Amino acid sequence: MKALLIGGTGTISAAISRRLCELGHELVLFNRGSHGARVPDGARVIAGDIRDEAEAARLLDGLEFDVAADFIAFEPEHVQRDYRLLRGKVRQYIFISSASAYQKPPVSPVITESTPLSNPYWQYSRNKIACEEWLTERFREDGFPITIVRPSHTYDDCSVPLALHGSGGCWQVLLRMLRGQPVLIHGDGSSLWTVTHSGDFAKGFTGLMGNPHAIGMAVHITSDESLTWTQIHETVAARLGVEHKPLYLPSDFIIGAGKRHGYDFEGTLWGDKARSVVFDNTKIKRLVPDFIATTRFDQGMAETIPNILSRPELQKEDPAFDAFCDKVCAAMETARAAV
Repeated sequence: MKALLIGGTGTISAAISRRLCELGHELVLFNRGSHGARVPDGARVIAGDIRDEAEAARLLDGLEFDVAADFIAFEPEHVQRDYRLLRGKVRQYIFISSASAYQKPPVSPVITESTPLSNPYWQYSRNKIACEEWLTERFREDGFPITIVRPSHTYDDCSVPLALHGSGGCWQVLLRMLRGQPVLIHGDGSSLWTVTHSGDFAKGFTGLMGNPHAIGMAVHITSDESLTWTQIHETVAARLGVEHKPLYLPSDFIIGAGKRHGYDFEGTLWGDKARSVVFDNTKIKRLVPDFIATTRFDQGMAETIPNILSRPELQKEDPAFDAFCDKVCAAMETARAAV
């Protein structure tokens, strides 16, 4: 199989790239070449900016692929560009959508692919829905061979799933844990969440690539392990060797306080993390019979935490988010003392 991955070096796509090369497929990555360390042996890189359509058309001229997947398509104009570039050149086009596109708040906590798509809280999710709708129309009217994949919260050895963090990623929250400082968690920490290791996601995703039964389908790929946010943070703290010190806060309080300090948590909380969901993975298991997520979250953290602690380049401090957390903690202490 000859595969084109647009991007191919991110949290999800790097694992897919590695797996494709391990399986002996011909892999071409189209990206700007800024993450060479994550390019697996055997992959060919076409260095270019997919946003420059004329340049991308020149670089892809004369090439055909069994499968193409775009990991950096977020808005309808992105998939429309891919359609113009790849129509007639691919036997399957995979769009990476998002499980956050599912209805919020959900009518049922059990999510299947037939759960309606509607998220009034997060523009990111609404853009993904619009992409899905446009591509589905192209499949119905033009026969463009699409497959839609909806990941939920997927992590790798460079990222830790957390309830809240700033623009700098997970490190500042880990640093707060290491310093014995409180960590903010929405609600009472009991809402359920599903986290999936990128290596497990890659097994399901590559099983859909070149799969004729996946054409025209939408499917999510997640672990079957559901954890509360308290369990997630306790697991992280345990791997760090520190005490878990949560500060539980109403989601609307966090959202309001965040807005006053330049953070938009409405989408990631009301539109995603604050809602308990459990994914029914029947469909991916039917399409890819040998798919099963085998990495428990505690096992994943046993690899991820030591990797982050050993690599200074992954330890990006975020003083602004740290100050925000301190202000919220101080406000809660003042409120407690006043009651």
